[in-house]
Amino acid sequence: MSPLASFWSGLGGQPALVSRASAVERPGVLSSRLPVREFAGACVGVCALAAAELAARRTGGGEVPAVRVDDGAVATAFVSERHLRTDGRAGESFAPLSRFWRTADGWVRTHANYPHHRARLLAALGTPEDPDAAAAAFAGRSAREVEETVTAAGGLAVALRTPEEWEAHEQAAAVARLPLVERFRLDSAPSREFPAVDGGGPLLPAAGLRVLDLTRVIAGPVATRTLALLGADVLRLDPPGLPELPDQHTDTDFGKRSALLDLASDRKEFEALLAGADVVVTGYRPGALDRLGLGAEALAERRPGVVVAQLSAWGATGPWAGRRGFDSLVQVATGIAHLERGPDGRPGALPAQALDHGTGYLLAAGVLRALSDQAEAGGSRLVRAALARTAGELVAGGSGDAVEGGSRHTVEGGEAPAMAWLTERDSPLGRLRYALSPVDFEGGPRDWTRPPGVWGADAARWR
Repeated sequence: MSPLASFWSGLGGQPALVSRASAVERPGVLSSRLPVREFAGACVGVCALAAAELAARRTGGGEVPAVRVDDGAVATAFVSERHLRTDGRAGESFAPLSRFWRTADGWVRTHANYPHHRARLLAALGTPEDPDAAAAAFAGRSAREVEETVTAAGGLAVALRTPEEWEAHEQAAAVARLPLVERFRLDSAPSREFPAVDGGGPLLPAAGLRVLDLTRVIAGPVATRTLALLGADVLRLDPPGLPELPDQHTDTDFGKRSALLDLASDRKEFEALLAGADVVVTGYRPGALDRLGLGAEALAERRPGVVVAQLSAWGATGPWAGRRGFDSLVQVATGIAHLERGPDGRPGALPAQALDHGTGYLLAAGVLRALSDQAEAGGSRLVRAALARTAGELVAGGSGDAVEGGSRHTVEGGEAPAMAWLTERDSPLGRLRYALSPVDFEGGPRDWTRPPGVWGADAARWR
């Protein structure tokens, strides 16, 4: 079974619809020791198929539009942050303290892009913000000691593990028991009724739907960016005291509005938004929102028929469930950085933040499939995905064709120029060059209706 067929089956999709997907294969893209190209194509393909399925439902239930998965478009989108230009300026990459460090017995990787994470890392190490001082502090400690010390201080550091070491870890066992995308029915809310979409323009299967976006850092924002592409009114909410990194906002907030709201103190405003929401997507650590009465069951009780999508780094259960995490750190913990190591033995990385991007498209697919399921059987729905579970799928995956059943065209000689999937437009942030979405189905949209605006500048209310 191809990865796309496997993912589609796991989402409860009709197996026959896989034949509606075709592929343009470019073997030279996303080159890696792991089957990243095939995996990325399957993640995007299953999202496009879920969008096409919902589009067919909203246009009268005819044939599901054909889906096209082009490796070039997928590869370009999976490194969208590298292609982003704002008035000709390239986006900022990892901060100086976000990197691999030598320890007394191996390697550790840190993440310190956000100022509060950087401060916690330095406090745990007891060093000033100086790479040489940090290197000396790491060199005098074991990797596991660094991991535990920094984590206890609220920072982010993960020791390098081999795939075998990760497999023996309790968190790996907890994650391995999960499906790639978890799906739950929460109650017996009535079936969802979709108004027909306007056939005069691009097919927008999410048109008329309202999405609350409580996520940041690639995976969640990619999911909600995709829902915005498909016509949803997406309102991103961030806490007032925690600014987003500017280039990250620019890259992942196409099609959305951005507002500031404190979920603890601005409850009246949040409840008003929830009352009008169809989908709530969260990226908080498991349990964090439950303490505020904003867990999936509580949301469904107050807003019957809602679809709740939850994203985490390490999964909802297990000893690491409550830990912070990012794509780069999950690669290190799960053995991917070991598998991708260089000739000198130094840990490596995937050619893209594929766990983030892949999980984002899988989560969007889960939401779209939940909406289709609601039209048949009703019920508030919960969809969950975790970067560590996505990593396990990639490590365990074969290198077979991403798309099976539809037509395939292989472009020999590797990748096509990325410019084929880039475009430009003016925005409140300046002149932007950016990657188009790789979610491609017959009659579907090719670009977002609006560029990103100023972070936090919109009103926290529905239009």
